[in-house]
Amino acid sequence: MIISKTPLRASLFGGGSDFRAYFEKSSVGYGSVLSAALNMHVYITVNRKFDDKIRVVYNGNEHVDSVDEVKHNIIREALKLAGIEKGIEVIYMADIPMSSAGIGLASSSALAVGVLNGLHAYKGEFVTAKQLAEEACHIEIECLGQRIGIQDQYAVACGGFNRYRFLNDGTVTVTPGIIDPKMRETLSERLMLFFTGNTRDSRKILSEQSDSIEKKRKDLDDLVMTVDRVCERIAQGDLDYVGQELDRTWNIKKQLAGGISNPDIDKMYETAKKSGALGGKILGAGGGGFMLLYVPDEARESVRNGMKAYREVPFSVDYQGSHIIFAD
Repeated sequence: MIISKTPLRASLFGGGSDFRAYFEKSSVGYGSVLSAALNMHVYITVNRKFDDKIRVVYNGNEHVDSVDEVKHNIIREALKLAGIEKGIEVIYMADIPMSSAGIGLASSSALAVGVLNGLHAYKGEFVTAKQLAEEACHIEIECLGQRIGIQDQYAVACGGFNRYRFLNDGTVTVTPGIIDPKMRETLSERLMLFFTGNTRDSRKILSEQSDSIEKKRKDLDDLVMTVDRVCERIAQGDLDYVGQELDRTWNIKKQLAGGISNPDIDKMYETAKKSGALGGKILGAGGGGFMLLYVPDEARESVRNGMKAYREVPFSVDYQGSHIIFAD
């Protein structure tokens, strides 16, 4: 039996620049995001089955004769990639409701990375975070035709609070976004996460965002350069700059595609700012899910009181990334 544990993630800056249609032609030379893995996880259990059937358990329960019959698309393609065709069971659990697709925390990519990690370990293979991310991208983008970027797969595979650069030639570099441990801890404490109360199907938003990349290339260039500026200001100890830039870039993000924001989200955001948050954003494609806020220390209780209508979700940064927690 193998159990893998893979974090979810919160992307702070640069979202949209991780689409290949952007970074392969970027005049800057790369796309870039600043992203943090969260201590909320996806767990995958892989076990040998007594017979030759395949059992897959999530919020559904499949018991089939062949890999081609598996309905869960990510698990099916991961089994194919790993070359496993029979005699196995895969069980998917998570710290968030599995039916909540479209929450903005990269749960689909965490599932893909976690399943791949579990299946490789089941076969006795050690793979790097880079390989897990690349294989997850292959499954989600090439095999399943999803019109998404590639930041999520790297963020959940690697863990940590990192700056990712997606170079013109397809190379991905990973460097710590914050070097000083105390600075990382302080920033983590000033970030607050609230659930909007709504989920959404992100496919329409992401498809529109993908289609508009050429028209929005200047905006995306701005978001890329913001990542570098934010990392520089953090290194100088100016953490409030994070909140200011979250506010500025949220207004840019809302223009990338229809449906990223809506009146309910706008009201929620204005409530947060009036209560003392310097800035924030909806995580993921937008339209619902989770709102991330930067809140100065002295305003934390004021924001918490002002946002009582929304569920706060405490979190910390996960520095391990996807890893195997049990093997027998």
